[in-house]
Order: sequence, then C-alpha cells, then structure tokens
Amino acid sequence: MTSDISVVALSVQIALVATTVTLPVGMLLAWLLVRKNFRGKFVLDVFVSLPLALPPVVVGYALLWLVGTNGWIGRLSESVFGSTLAFTWIAAALAAAIVSLPLVVRSFAASLAGVDPRLEVAARGLGAGSIRTLLTITLPLAYRGVIAGVLLGFVRALSEFGATIIVAGNIPGRTQTLPSAIFTRISAGDTGDAWRLALVSVVLGVIALAVHNWLLKRTATGISSSNGGSR
Repeated sequence: MTSDISVVALSVQIALVATTVTLPVGMLLAWLLVRKNFRGKFVLDVFVSLPLALPPVVVGYALLWLVGTNGWIGRLSESVFGSTLAFTWIAAALAAAIVSLPLVVRSFAASLAGVDPRLEVAARGLGAGSIRTLLTITLPLAYRGVIAGVLLGFVRALSEFGATIIVAGNIPGRTQTLPSAIFTRISAGDTGDAWRLALVSVVLGVIALAVHNWLLKRTATGISSSNGGSR
C-alpha cells in the first residue's frame, strides 16, 4: 500500500510539473496560431500537433536522444549537474509535457478564438500594451477554456506511458508512474494491485474530465447567452 501511495504521488507530481510547463508554452503557441499571420504558420501548427500523430515511443526515443549522454541537452546537464536527465522523474515530466502539449494548445486556441479581437484592439487603442491586454481582457474572457485545457493536459500527462517509459524507465520509487506500475503488476500476475491502481487512475481521470466538461458547458452557455443578448 505504501508503494502504491508513492506511485500515485509521483504520478501526480509529474503531471503537475508537465502541466506547469505546458501552460505558458501552450498559451504562447495558441496566441501565435490564433492571433498572428506569419510565414511558416502552417509548419508551426503541424510541428505542434505532431505528437498526436506519432507513436508515444517515438517521442520518447527522440527525447532520450536529446537528454541522454549523446544529446546536447544531456551533455549540458552532465557538465553542470554531473548527470543527464535521462531516467529521472524530470525526464518523465518532459515526456508527459510534450505528449500533452498538442491537446493544451488546441484547447487554448479554441478559447482564444472565442474572444472578440475588437476588444483587444480597443484596449490597445486606449494605451494598454500586449501583455496588459492579454492579462486584463483576453484571459478573463477565455479563462474557462484555459482551465479546461489545463485539466485536459493534466489528464493526458497523468496517463502517459509510451514516451515516459522510454526516456525515464520504470524505476520503482524514482520514475515509476501509475501506467508503468500497472504494467509491472500485470506482467508479474499481481492482478489485485493492478486493479487497485487502475481504479485510482479512473477516479483521477473522471474527476478531471468532469470538471473539464463542466467548464466547457459553462463556456458554451456563456457564449450563447452573450450572442442572444447582443441581438
């Protein structure tokens, strides 16, 4: 039971770190894709969405190549900290962040697209800078969609297995997450522990998705009400 608690705690820690990483990166990418027109926009969109089309093990292998002993990030980490990031919980968080990023960006982009750009133009016309406009106009109007995207990214990071096990391994107490622990229990024939951890995964996922769907429903209702009131 103690080991199960540590697995759940580590999984939540990795998912929270991954979500924290994807929040600013996802917001920046979504803002570029929704609000800006520039050469290479299509390429950026494809690059952001690529982890959705690739097997997670490919993402994990590419990340292992970057953070391992032969990668430039790995060599930099080894020279500064004395070890690479490979087969650490940080590598697991990076893998989870990369795999969940496309879902976060898509959710953020949808919420930003629902904000009338004329309001942002009016704010800038009154002297507000881009950052102030984002913080005082855009985000308050899109916050439900942003929170929904954060929850969706958290759920995806929590359930990540393929990329994580390649770049971080399955080390009990260090990098073993809920999916890899369930895989280990099933491989060992310990179906009782496997079902218990699977139930924990289901509960965490249901809670996050329930809040996510509720926020999306509230957002859709708010948009319909505002459109009806403007007629």
